[in-house]
Amino acid sequence: MPQQDISVSVIIPAYNEAERIPKTLRRLQQYFSAQGSTYEIIIVVDGISNDTRKVLGEMACEIRHLKVIDRPINHGKGYSVREGMLKASGRVRLFTDADNSCDISHFDKMRPLFDEGYDIVIASRNPRDVPGARQVIAQPWIKRVVGHIGNILIQLIVLPGIWDTQCGFKAFRAEAVERIFSQAEIDGWGFDLEVLAMARALNLKIGIIAVAWVNDARSRVRWFDYFRVLGETIRVRRNFWAGKYKL
Repeated sequence: MPQQDISVSVIIPAYNEAERIPKTLRRLQQYFSAQGSTYEIIIVVDGISNDTRKVLGEMACEIRHLKVIDRPINHGKGYSVREGMLKASGRVRLFTDADNSCDISHFDKMRPLFDEGYDIVIASRNPRDVPGARQVIAQPWIKRVVGHIGNILIQLIVLPGIWDTQCGFKAFRAEAVERIFSQAEIDGWGFDLEVLAMARALNLKIGIIAVAWVNDARSRVRWFDYFRVLGETIRVRRNFWAGKYKL
């Protein structure tokens, strides 16, 4: 039997997400069932210690087209997204967060840009990127301050012109996935800026949509993680200087 042509793959990295993942999975199924498009949902289990595996097992009969990549060792969000992207089958591959802070309905804005020939479409919470972008429920002030300073440094070091590199809602054509994620190496939170910097260097067309983003107080990102992202930003810059990426 020939393999089914899949329009959209949704990749969700999951680390200790037993509480948040059921609502998100039900919302994804509701959205794509109404759209009538072929899809798959790929959960990448990243070395968890709570009941996430148990919850996913219980939901296997409820959620259609659900696939689970189960890894006992924690490697980080970047590693998990990369693994899911490369094992997905969709013509367009979207990664999003387990808390659904950026609702899947925003994918409606991405579809027309792919129809226009964009290779990558990313979401932004910053109106400097695109009018209408906003945080409905904002992050704590220390995250906002440290994040803003960090973004300025990211722009100076490796990726000028994008004010929100870290929003966890980005979609790629399959061809762009193969060119970028096959050689990406950042395993932590800084993977977003690495893949965007590589896309720029490969002259891929990047579109940006505005989103209404809702902060979840249970977010896994801590304010000091932004300093790790800065270290990964410097590493990406060094990789470019050393010619590590095939561009």
